[in-house]
Amino acid sequence: MLQRFLQYVQVDTTAREDAGTYPSSPGQLELGRLIVQQLQEMGIQDVSQNSHGIVMATVPGRVANAPVVAFNAHFDTSPETTGQGVKPNVIEDFDGNDIPLSGDPTKVITSATCAELPDARGKTIITTDGTTLLGGDDKAGMAIMMELANHLIESPDIEHGPVRLLFTCDEEIGHGVDHVDIEKLGATVCYTFDGGGQDMVDVETFSADLAVVTFTGINIHPAIAKDKMKNALRSAGHFLAQLPADLSPECTAGRDGFLHPYVLEGGVASVSLKILLRDFQTSRLADHAAVLEKLAESVEQQTPGVSIEVAVRPQYRNMADGLATEPRAVSLAVQAHQNLGRTAEETIIRGGTDGSRLTELGLPTPNLSSGQHNIHSPLEWACLDEMLAACEVGVEIVKLWASQQDGA
Repeated sequence: MLQRFLQYVQVDTTAREDAGTYPSSPGQLELGRLIVQQLQEMGIQDVSQNSHGIVMATVPGRVANAPVVAFNAHFDTSPETTGQGVKPNVIEDFDGNDIPLSGDPTKVITSATCAELPDARGKTIITTDGTTLLGGDDKAGMAIMMELANHLIESPDIEHGPVRLLFTCDEEIGHGVDHVDIEKLGATVCYTFDGGGQDMVDVETFSADLAVVTFTGINIHPAIAKDKMKNALRSAGHFLAQLPADLSPECTAGRDGFLHPYVLEGGVASVSLKILLRDFQTSRLADHAAVLEKLAESVEQQTPGVSIEVAVRPQYRNMADGLATEPRAVSLAVQAHQNLGRTAEETIIRGGTDGSRLTELGLPTPNLSSGQHNIHSPLEWACLDEMLAACEVGVEIVKLWASQQDGA
């Protein structure tokens, strides 16, 4: 598992929002081809990569009429920090102390900023060198799935139904399942290995929309601009300054929603501002959008001559509603932990996964821990022991679903 993980993180699969292609970066196709090759080398015959880079494979079942269980991870990594030139650093028998990163002396992983760090004492962890992200989100999940597949193939004593493996692209920019054929996947339930730490089953996510606010002004040479120029940048500045501070990610936690401006592009004539709308209660997204609409009207009055348009589109929805249609999706995951002598914590995510969209499309898909920490950051690290623990949970899950014998 470790060698696979180290190999995967060194392939640059950074997602790119404005690429205009799917997948948005060529490294995702490259990594997909590697996965196909490795699955075939394991002896899996039913494996394919479609024209959009989506990889599907099947570990044949040993139990007749057992439900089909799928597992999912994604190739791409966050555009928030570069994934080019990743130099992973493996620390065995970690001493639990703060970790200065070799590539940037200003970057130090500390227990003050990552409370889970001391818990990794004595374990094997993998860090970055401080100049890139690591890519544990979600290459840890990929390595777990590959180890799970290999273990099932090499263990004829494990009774399980068909196990489907699904590797997706561009999850980090909200397009992970755009080209997934749910009918072809043919699963009763799916689990994403895309969570932090160990022994958590994520059963709720944010519901999410994306707002694009466009400011249109009038540009002219500044030498003759008096009473003629209408500066879209200044208007955007007014708008940003008046966004409610108490609705920002910096000021919210738990079940609080937020408005998060994260991209500002343009000039005097036109500015585009992207804002994430997030809330656990889907109906509140309309309230957040109304805040933006009202603010746009106000700022138009404050900056005459600049027009402001707010366009909102859906991204994903809270998986909780969909999971209620198949309660075994969560209960058997919890039971799997119990079978291993562990206690699963049912948790919520202040974000989303491919599982959010898969569940919305009718395939119940909780999210499982995969040993990730400090994701989307040069301070990212992953824990090999927690990845192995996740693989053990996957084995127990397929065994439990095989005992259902409902052919669903």
